[in-house]
Amino acid sequence: MEMKEIVAQGASAFGVTLEEGALSQFQVYCDLLLEWNEKMNLTAIRKPEEVAVKHFVDSLSLLSVCIIPQKANVIDIGTGAGFPGMPLKIARDDLSLTLLDSLNKRLVFLRELAGRLGLKAELLHLRAEEGGRQPALRERFDVAVSRAVASLNLLAEYCLPYVKVGGVFASMKGPDVQEELEQAKQAVSLLGGKIREVKTFALPDGSGRSVILIDKVAPTPGKYPRHGSKIAKRPL
Repeated sequence: MEMKEIVAQGASAFGVTLEEGALSQFQVYCDLLLEWNEKMNLTAIRKPEEVAVKHFVDSLSLLSVCIIPQKANVIDIGTGAGFPGMPLKIARDDLSLTLLDSLNKRLVFLRELAGRLGLKAELLHLRAEEGGRQPALRERFDVAVSRAVASLNLLAEYCLPYVKVGGVFASMKGPDVQEELEQAKQAVSLLGGKIREVKTFALPDGSGRSVILIDKVAPTPGKYPRHGSKIAKRPL
């Protein structure tokens, strides 16, 4: 099965219908990702069919578990090679997308990618905790998404400051999140969040996934986020 067909079928299983133009954009994305991966480490995945499932379909699964309003202002924090933000933008061009990452070389790739795909996205070269303190970014987004590997009590401090009251933070995780949830309850509450629910599902290759949905119910206190070293050494 070719890459585009895998994406189309995988997306359809999550209730996402992709037109031929979007599937062609995913093909360009895959080709460019693997081409650039030869000269910089963007992904450990090397096969197109695995990129289709583990990056593209995984990212699109968010649309089945999180209701994202039309023309929502979305920020992808620690976006890496653009996941999940760019696949969401391909499927939903109405979204206003911001991609944030601390490594500029990734943003160079994303700038090239956005140009090739003809998509608009704001690219920010910042550490997450720096951006969360900037008035232009703080509590300005309807949805914050992250597929980062940090534990949820850390991610909450990095990501919730970006979300406006009434918005949502969607943390994309592997299958085992119960311990993380318990450890993060205090942090989420301190930062103005409330854990709504955890959605669990499997990708087409059988690998388990979870999405933790956290509602922003109150403003984040001004002292958060702290400096990155403090977040790491003394998690909330």
